[in-house]
Amino acid sequence: MPSRASVPIAPIFHDPDRLAQRLKEIPPEPGVYLMRDRTDGILYIGKSKKLRSRVRSYFRDGQRLSDRIAMMVRQVVEIEFIVTDSEAEALALEANLIKTHQPYFNVLLKDDKKYPYVCITWSEAYPRIFLTRKRRATQAADRYYGPYVDVRSLRETLRLIQEIFPLRQRRRPLFKDRPCLNYDIGRCPGVCQSLITPEDYHAIVQKVAMIFQGRSGELIDQLTQQMNTAAADLAFEQAARLRDQIRALQSLHGEQKMSLPDDTVSRDAIALAAQGEDYAVQLFQMRAGKLVGRLGFFAQGDAPGAVLQRVLEEHYRGVDGVEIPQEILVQYELPQGEMLTDWLTGRRGRKVQIFTPQRQQKAELIELVERNAQYELERAQRLSDRNHTALEDLALLLDLPEPPQRIEGYDISHIQGSNAVASQVVFIAGMPAKQHYRHYKIQNPAVHNGRSDDFASLAEVMGRRFRRYGDRTLPRQGDPDFPDLVLIDGGKGQLSAVVKVLQQLDLLEDLRVISLAKRREEVFLPGATEPLATEPEQPGVQLLRRVRDESHRFALGFHRQQRLKASRRSQLDQIPGLGFHRQKLLLAHFRSVDYIRAASVAQLEAVPGIGPHIAQTIYDYFHPPTA
Repeated sequence: MPSRASVPIAPIFHDPDRLAQRLKEIPPEPGVYLMRDRTDGILYIGKSKKLRSRVRSYFRDGQRLSDRIAMMVRQVVEIEFIVTDSEAEALALEANLIKTHQPYFNVLLKDDKKYPYVCITWSEAYPRIFLTRKRRATQAADRYYGPYVDVRSLRETLRLIQEIFPLRQRRRPLFKDRPCLNYDIGRCPGVCQSLITPEDYHAIVQKVAMIFQGRSGELIDQLTQQMNTAAADLAFEQAARLRDQIRALQSLHGEQKMSLPDDTVSRDAIALAAQGEDYAVQLFQMRAGKLVGRLGFFAQGDAPGAVLQRVLEEHYRGVDGVEIPQEILVQYELPQGEMLTDWLTGRRGRKVQIFTPQRQQKAELIELVERNAQYELERAQRLSDRNHTALEDLALLLDLPEPPQRIEGYDISHIQGSNAVASQVVFIAGMPAKQHYRHYKIQNPAVHNGRSDDFASLAEVMGRRFRRYGDRTLPRQGDPDFPDLVLIDGGKGQLSAVVKVLQQLDLLEDLRVISLAKRREEVFLPGATEPLATEPEQPGVQLLRRVRDESHRFALGFHRQQRLKASRRSQLDQIPGLGFHRQKLLLAHFRSVDYIRAASVAQLEAVPGIGPHIAQTIYDYFHPPTA
């Protein structure tokens, strides 16, 4: 391999002589190849039975590449390789390198936040279990299960799990010196006060993980054995708890209607539906003859078998060996099926078989999976077509050079000036991008209880959002955070206030801003006295309404949250001698006014800064003498 200091900066694609020389240096043996860019970053990591042939295929004239890979090839300045003894070793090495380096172009599966994962934070002493739509690789010990297609069923499963097993209920403790009510009713083992050891808590979470691994039957067998042992030892209370857990787990899977008569083999069935180079992939997890999970992926590629192969590799790379089934049923023959079989067998520790069924029940199962993939593809396509039509219509309506990819919506929420807040929502390609949403607390002293000023509030928010772009040295066009369109909830007055700020920042030429009035759904442009001629039901206006309604919802929710906090704090304002500093100490200790109300005098005195006299005053305020 070349030294790092000698890495050139010109793409190898544009230097035929250097490309030919490099390809000659790559041996026709099994191994892994790494594509690097001009900054020495890794663009892509791949494997092959014959390294030279595989790498050469990226640069062959007339070779049909996907848009993603074609973009990657144009950035490659150096190619490295690592030779292995076998294809299986190459696959294992590729998996480790991808997990370590996370190359941008190795992401075959689109993270479009459509399907959620279940995350268990094994990196923490007391792991948390939660839903997320973004799979992060910040902690190697944390595990992600999914992505799950049936979100409602998944939430119900999590709810039942919290009833079956004593688990931590809060990310942060409610009190500093004692557990909350969840401990008293048996819903939490007292994690916040370390009333259970990390080892014992990990044992509980390990049982929960078995459910998401499709090993509920194995878990029930373990609990049954523990219940019988506890009963034999006359530990009847423990045996009763285990009995209740077993019944709840059986009930959890008792509603499963789809099953196969062969209940001794664990298997996964994977199939896809295609529209051009876009694929919707579905993976059914069958355990003990029952469907225990349905995972969904979106991918791009050219050959269906290659897509299935890559999806399986990426999926099983992120699971424990015990989660790998005995059988994997595939819709198409895999181009490197034997290599994948050997790798999975090594990870599982037992034989794994991959079949392409042609008849009877296994073929019918593949057909069922394919039908579900087709429904998902059609639904995604309808949504994509709707958004594409809306964006095209919006570009025509507003006379934009091209459809806006990033639209930001802003709204103000308050009650006569009190607790005034603003929202910023972001739509990318016509879809909400909630990871980019933002709240603002209005800081203008002229906006207060009894006096509202939406114009001034919007002007403040626009200034805070775009002030950094006022410096011409910072990029505007091409910046992914710079919107193509800004939508203001309001009429001509609100729009004029925003335009004035953007003029001061010298941004009005680069930033397109409009407003949408609620009453008649009228669209206003800067400087126009009359609204645009639109139809309420035309696609572009409907998209604007979705952005406006989402910004209103987001602002209103934050306003209600702030108002609730203020109303709770106002109760403490009525207590004589309790100033802002002591209120802050009490809320930091008890976390809510309700718990302050329930505290005894001794518990109130335990708060730093709260003496016996003020503690008694607080207690008397919440417990007035009855007549």
